[in-house]
Amino acid sequence: MSSVVIDRPLGLPPGMWLGILAGLGAGAFWGMTFIAPLLVAGFSSVDYTVGRFVACGVFSVLLLAWAQFKQRAMGGAAARLPSWRQASAAVGLSLLGYTGYYLLLVLAIADAGAALPVLIIGTIPLAIMLLGKPAGLRWKTLAPALVLTALGLALMMQATAAEVGEGGSGHLFRGLVYAVCAMASWTAFGLLNAAWLRRHPEVNSTLWANWLGVAAGLGALVLWMFWGSAWADMVQRPGFWPFVAVCAVTGIGSAWVAAVLWNMASRRLSPSLAGQLIVSETVFGLIYTFAWSGQWPAPVQWAASVLFVLGILASIRAHR
Repeated sequence: MSSVVIDRPLGLPPGMWLGILAGLGAGAFWGMTFIAPLLVAGFSSVDYTVGRFVACGVFSVLLLAWAQFKQRAMGGAAARLPSWRQASAAVGLSLLGYTGYYLLLVLAIADAGAALPVLIIGTIPLAIMLLGKPAGLRWKTLAPALVLTALGLALMMQATAAEVGEGGSGHLFRGLVYAVCAMASWTAFGLLNAAWLRRHPEVNSTLWANWLGVAAGLGALVLWMFWGSAWADMVQRPGFWPFVAVCAVTGIGSAWVAAVLWNMASRRLSPSLAGQLIVSETVFGLIYTFAWSGQWPAPVQWAASVLFVLGILASIRAHR
């Protein structure tokens, strides 16, 4: 009896716990994107978007090439390549959840500072929980998680209302629009990506992350050709190499590693529970932002974070 308690805490199977840990890990990496544009000044939102996803694309290509080399060296068949249908799905989803989403987020941060976009992006769990609820799950069972998350967002919004616009260009309304569009874009990605993974169990999480990474890298190059800064101009700017380092870290960590973790979570959890775990991105994003600014959160912000954690626990309980 005691071994059952140890092996299945809260009555959840090990596979479900792996999905939960993977979802929280993805949130920790995603939270880095909120401070990336604040680390090095002098580069545009397009520059950051392009740099991050080119790094992700290059890393994905290297991993795919290594897989091909390893398979050939072992005398096996060539590593799997996507069909035209799979490739088009990767391009479309990478636009929703990678290049397009991150560009909108960086534009929002540039116009309104980091606090407001963090809060708006934080509503993604509510949207996915509402839209991705399993048919057999009753609303009253899910209600505590929804209420706790909504209360946490309300507290955080009240606490940071005075900070809205700080660090941005002063175009608050435009930043608000960008943030809402980013939220809608990633909500669509979260639901559609989970549905695609359920329909294609033969494609593992790492391989799908590589395909998405290549698609995002190609999309970033197109973006750079039309709207990015000239290479010679960027190289001459102060802080170019720190900028490259930030792009590499967020491209590999916040894009590729987070994608693998999120794919693992999406395979093992229902969309509503996986969606709830996205609130960890908000918590980590706020922690990183506060650490960068050198300020401790106010008591009401601590209270909001506690509500977020309680919301996650309530959602886990509801999905047992």
